Amino acid sequence: MSNVLDRDEFVEQAYFFRVFRERLIENVPAQEILARAHEELLTTTKLPMAVQFLSAEIRHAGILGPGFVRLSHYFTPFQAFLVRMAEDEKRKFSMPTALVVLEREAHYKANQPSPAGLFVFHFETIARNKLGYDEGLKAVAGDPMYDENWKNYVGLVRRSAGAIDFTDLVYVRSELYVTDQRRTHPDYVPPVQPIFGEKEGKIAKASRGRDPLFLFAALQRQLGYPEVPKPKKSDDLEAVIRKMEARLREAEARIRILEAEQRGTFDPTQFGRPDIFRDIKDDDEKDLR
Repeated sequence: MSNVLDRDEFVEQAYFFRVFRERLIENVPAQEILARAHEELLTTTKLPMAVQFLSAEIRHAGILGPGFVRLSHYFTPFQAFLVRMAEDEKRKFSMPTALVVLEREAHYKANQPSPAGLFVFHFETIARNKLGYDEGLKAVAGDPMYDENWKNYVGLVRRSAGAIDFTDLVYVRSELYVTDQRRTHPDYVPPVQPIFGEKEGKIAKASRGRDPLFLFAALQRQLGYPEVPKPKKSDDLEAVIRKMEARLREAEARIRILEAEQRGTFDPTQFGRPDIFRDIKDDDEKDLR
């Protein structure tokens, strides 16, 4: 597991992730970007060596995720998780979006971060992009910025996500909640230590029963929490092209089937499984084996 890095490491990470994203958008191959990027980075940090390792990893494996995992002494589990999710073709989470998240996280860590602000950023990233609470929050808990109290709280949210409103999970662990309880029960002692401040508690209390996105936005406005990039459906040109290609293949397959049926030569074994069913197991086929 990685330790908390020095500020200059986060400054260089933010720069690296931004440059990586900008050049990917310009259609520069990732291998080419990584092969040269270390030359631009501050040599007093460990990032140039990490980037050189990633460059070798992507040449060998063709993907970045395993490289981030192997550099667990430098990159956090959440950073590795984001890269892996971006490389998963079944998810609508592009690499440019992941790099924006990584850039903003590094920028926040370089500028007097708080565990509360970092956690809300992590949670919103998972929620907005539908990355999966269970695996995502498990990765979040591995960030060395969280002490034992925070790790236990992340575990609680992981078990409760979807069952308990997130605003309640923030409010009941805030200093404001303790103050409110002591108005009616002066001797009240919280069973666990509050980890959110009074301001976070006020915002969470005012947001109860509303969309959690309003809570995230209010915390960003009022307390300077980092902003999670909003998913843009129409901007991922590569994803749009992939979808169009899949639809064309489906249409061509249907046309071939219709033509074969008209000629009376239809043979289902000659036609591959349509893309939309490619990941569905055929129970009937298994039963025949």
